[in-house]
Amino acid sequence: MKEKVEEVINDLRPFLMNDGGNIELVKIEDNIVYVAFQGACAGCAIRDITLTEGIERTIMEKVPEIKGVRLVN
Repeated sequence: MKEKVEEVINDLRPFLMNDGGNIELVKIEDNIVYVAFQGACAGCAIRDITLTEGIERTIMEKVPEIKGVRLVN
């Protein structure tokens, strides 16, 4: 499962990097993915929308075992 999640994150990473940001997979625990935003994404005003509408939605579509995505600092 971790490999599948990393693959999805790697597919999404270029979109974040275009705006000067990045994302790191911190861990997967109890089918919840924990990520950290880096660069411009860390302080972005719309990072919550990016997380839920972009990252979480895509991961949950591609890896159905995942129940959610949480942001860690």
